[in-house]
Formats: sequence, C-alpha cells, structure tokens
Amino acid sequence: MRIGIDLGGTKIEGIAIAPDGAERLRRRIAAPRGDYAQTLAAVAGLVHDIERELGVQGTIGVGIPGTISPATGLVKNANSTWLIGQPLGEDLPRLLERPVRFANDANCFALSEATDGAAAGADIVFGVIIGTGTGGGVVVNGRVLTGANAIAGEWGHNPLPGARGGESPGPPCYCGRSGCIETFLSGPGLSRDYAASGGRDVTAREVVDRAVAGEALASASLARYEERMARALASVINVLDPDVIVLGGGLSNIDRLYASVPRLWGPHVFSDRVATRLVPNAHGDASGVRGAAWLWEPHNAQRRTR
Repeated sequence: MRIGIDLGGTKIEGIAIAPDGAERLRRRIAAPRGDYAQTLAAVAGLVHDIERELGVQGTIGVGIPGTISPATGLVKNANSTWLIGQPLGEDLPRLLERPVRFANDANCFALSEATDGAAAGADIVFGVIIGTGTGGGVVVNGRVLTGANAIAGEWGHNPLPGARGGESPGPPCYCGRSGCIETFLSGPGLSRDYAASGGRDVTAREVVDRAVAGEALASASLARYEERMARALASVINVLDPDVIVLGGGLSNIDRLYASVPRLWGPHVFSDRVATRLVPNAHGDASGVRGAAWLWEPHNAQRRTR
C-alpha cells in the first residue's frame, strides 16, 4: 500500500492507494497554520489513522508547498512560511520511524497525471498548477525531475516572455521580483488585470463568469490571460518540448483555455508545427496527493547531494 500526504497551507490530505492505483481511503484535516511542531504531529497522526483503519503499513510520500534544499536539507521556497528553514526531511522520517519521500506539490501533480491520469503513457509531461499561485512540475519517462537546485518546473517565477506595454516591469511578486509569470496567470493576477482595465474588484471565477455571460470588459481580460499563457507555455515548449501539458488548479476549469491557448502559442514556438497537447487534469483535487503516493515507484528514488 502507498500512502500520499498533501501538506497544504490550510489543509492536510492523506490518501491510501493500492498497487493498481485504486483509492482505498482518503482523509482531510485542517493544517495547524504557523506551527511547525504541530504540523509534524498532524501529518504523523493522519498517517497512523489511515494505517489503523486499513490494518496495514504503507510507504509514505509527501508533497510540500516548496522543496527541500539539496544544499542544506532544509525547506525552502514554501508559501507555508512556517516550514521554511525547517529540517522536515529529517524530522518526519524520525517521527514515523521509516523512510519518507518528499517532492514539491506541483511535481506530485505532474507525476499523478503522468502515471494514471490525463497524460498517462506520455514520455515528457509538464504539469501546471494555476490557482492562488502558479507552479509547475516535470515528469520524464515516469520519473519526477527535481534538478540540481530542486527547482525544476518553477516556470511561474520566470519573467513573462515578450512583455509589452504595461506588462513591463509588471506587478510585484512575493518572491521579490516583478513581472513574474505568476503575477499574470494566477487567480489574483486575472482579478488584478480585470480591475486595472476598469472592472470591479472581483474573484477570478467571477471574471470568467462575466466573460461567459458576454461582458466585453471581462472577455477582453480573459483574452489577454489566454494570450499571456500562450507565450508563457511556448517558452516551456521551446526548452522542454513536452508531449503533454496538463493544467490543474482552480483556473484549469476554464474550458476555453484548451482550444484558445494552443491556437495562440504557435508563433512563439520554434517549430513548423506544435504537436504538444494541452489537456485538463483527470484526477481533480486528488491529483497532488495521489502523486505523493506514487513517489514510491522505484524510479522516483531521490538523489541526496549534501
């Protein structure tokens, strides 16, 4: 049995899956925000509850909103800031008394969809999460690519390609830079664009609903969003050349993206044709936690460089 844990900022989710991918159990608890020690205890408690209910011990994979630095062994780049600088990779295995594998939550999403989801069978998969933030993960031949700095797939903190007009220098990003892809393609980014063009201060979902209803201002904002996504993903295609790009997160539910963005990315891709497919995820909000469980496939053993 494989157990996956999705360690989020507001909730912690656990899943148990059988070797064939069938879900045996899924549980969700509130995350103890701001408290590292309580977070450790909550994860351990969730694992023990799952194993007690199923009567069997499993392997454990954990998806985190950041990554574990290969240089220090400490958590970095986490928007759950109470994890930053903590030795999670040492503390949790000690608490659970067994090995634990860790990966960025976007990598877990990509692994889930590449294993038995929307990109199953594809050689190269780029998984994108577009929601409160903008993350990405890379899977090649069923294996998560972490990279020498453990930041593979972090496309959201590159500058928006081909920035023009008011796109440069762009909105400030929490990472300390300005004009990052995340500031344009996240949910708050879409809301900001709509408000800046004369609309009300509404959520990204409301912008989409207004566009569907025919409001010209919202339609123009969503069209800009699609064109920016096309430029951003074209830069990924030029570097990685994936077979499939899978979208996840709240904004992945915008149906028109899957036709509009591929129609727009062609002029920005260094090729006579673009065979890459853009598809919605198959596992919904369970994809990240399923990917954490799949970290225990043999080829996803992690290198330690410290």
